[in-house]
Amino acid sequence: MTTASNEHSWLESALAPLGRIRVTVWGDFCLDAYWRLEMEDAELSIETGLPVRRVQEQRYSLGGAGNVVANLIDLGVGAVEAIGVAGPDLFGAKMLELLRDRGAEIHPGMVVDDCWQTMVYAKPCRGEQEDSRIDFGAFNRMQSRTADALIAALDSAAGESNAVVLNQQIPEGISNPAMIERINQVIARHPGTQFIVDARHHARYYRGAIQKLNVKEGARFLDVSEPEPFSGEETTRLACRIAEQTGRPVFLTRGEFGIVTAGAGSAHEIPGIQVLEKTDPVGAGDSVVAALAAVLGSGQDMLTAARVANIAAVITVCKLQTTGTATPTEILAVGPEPDYIYEPGLAQAPHFARYVGATEIEQITEVPEDLDIRHCIFDHDGTLSTLREGWEKLMEPMMVRAILGPHYVSASPTLFARVTEEVRSFINRTTGIQTLVQMKGLTDLVRQAGHTPEVDILDEHGYKRIYNEELLKMVRTRIEKLRSGELDSRDFQIKNALKLLQELRKRGVKLYLASGTDKEDVVAEAKAMGYVDLFEGEIYGAVGDIRIEAKRVVLERIIREHNLAPHQFATFGDGPVEMRETRKRGGFCIGVASDELRRFGLNPTKRARLIRAGADLVIPDFSQMDAVLEAINL
Repeated sequence: MTTASNEHSWLESALAPLGRIRVTVWGDFCLDAYWRLEMEDAELSIETGLPVRRVQEQRYSLGGAGNVVANLIDLGVGAVEAIGVAGPDLFGAKMLELLRDRGAEIHPGMVVDDCWQTMVYAKPCRGEQEDSRIDFGAFNRMQSRTADALIAALDSAAGESNAVVLNQQIPEGISNPAMIERINQVIARHPGTQFIVDARHHARYYRGAIQKLNVKEGARFLDVSEPEPFSGEETTRLACRIAEQTGRPVFLTRGEFGIVTAGAGSAHEIPGIQVLEKTDPVGAGDSVVAALAAVLGSGQDMLTAARVANIAAVITVCKLQTTGTATPTEILAVGPEPDYIYEPGLAQAPHFARYVGATEIEQITEVPEDLDIRHCIFDHDGTLSTLREGWEKLMEPMMVRAILGPHYVSASPTLFARVTEEVRSFINRTTGIQTLVQMKGLTDLVRQAGHTPEVDILDEHGYKRIYNEELLKMVRTRIEKLRSGELDSRDFQIKNALKLLQELRKRGVKLYLASGTDKEDVVAEAKAMGYVDLFEGEIYGAVGDIRIEAKRVVLERIIREHNLAPHQFATFGDGPVEMRETRKRGGFCIGVASDELRRFGLNPTKRARLIRAGADLVIPDFSQMDAVLEAINL
């Protein structure tokens, strides 16, 4: 996740007025119950002979409409009123206690119905694995006097609120079709209030309200039977049709691929945001609808609302085994320009690729007519050099050993395989970022796994030392072969890399080298490869501080020192970091998706990763150097 917070940014402006508004939440109030079970084999019940499932820890949090309330309060909304039903049971008492503790207004809106069973989603968990859920309250029937009390509370609250969220979780909760008709009458009586619907089953029954739907719900809304997944373009068409039908704005969520919003004759696609951590989607929809209600209720436009909601959702999904929320501090930490995921459909579908003429240069975006590149930034490993090819084969066993700790030798085949797969997934997600950041992630993985005593867990610097020792052995062996003449530098270069650097230098382009590898190692390897002197713009590398990203530093420096316009600089790289950092600053991005083992030809996994990170062009190597230079107006 990017950690940028620009003073007086659009994001700060969007969050600033939330403390002055009032939002009401109507809906199916639930409890989320997390029961952490004993991991070891349990005793058998004397009565049944079945294993006893023993609970080590129990946690309860607000779910359904309750989580929307929690999200609004944590967003800093000034006043939040809750309207719903609780049962006279222990779960109902706990739910009302949690609402009070949050600071929600629950009188007169929260009605205790003697015939109601409080809705609970009980989630038994074994470590990080969640067992089958146990649901309470699925067969409730609301009494008529309860329905009358709820509608009266809604009508009163709507007149005093900037926004009202209408949450519907359960088919026979408090928002059945008959009740929705009464809600529609309330909506009609309060045209100055923003009503936002988040309904799983009955969305089409609402009139005069903004709709928040996921793509599948949007398809059902229109009786569309097209297969999943929907592309961004298809999702936008869906959103526009729903907005045209309802006469109100609509927001369609696309999971990891972001949000599409349409209404008032316009439509916007907000990309998903890159997440490096493990994710848990529980509660993300509640974070979205809460952010939409807060931002729209404060009088801001639907694009701003969607952008804030998108950030809120990505914060929530990173909170495991809890129905999380997003605070202004957390939202500002992500920043006004997050690490967006671009063109996910194209990344997954190479048969949609467009090429420049008869070349192997894949064109993702249009090349600006005024492109006049005077400065080029190059990543090193995998873009120019393959001296470190195979690093993943060293990092994987090192990480597995660190996570399993003292259980490494005795781990069962199942546990070993699960940890190995987890490590591979982590490496795949984090390829291209600083090694130190990867090792910080490893520290978190070790701690979460719980196999290593806390006193024996290293920090990122400790784990990096262990990994670097193995990696540098391999690199130094290869450099020694270069020095002895046993191998040639071309044996460790992406095809035509040196020729490209020389040609760019000849054409007056200033070259820079930026790597996530330690600076002294980058310089030594560039020297061994024979092109260190070509980088007169300087060589940048990691400096032992995860807050300093070399690729960001060099971009900001050359833009500042040379007063560059976006069309005057470009970046060549094979990793997501340099693509994203360049894209944020308006530069041109050339993704180098080479097969590092062969040093030429396309690596499909790299191609997909580079497109998602924002590459404008993707090339397999530099074998078509002249065509590449022509494509970028050089």
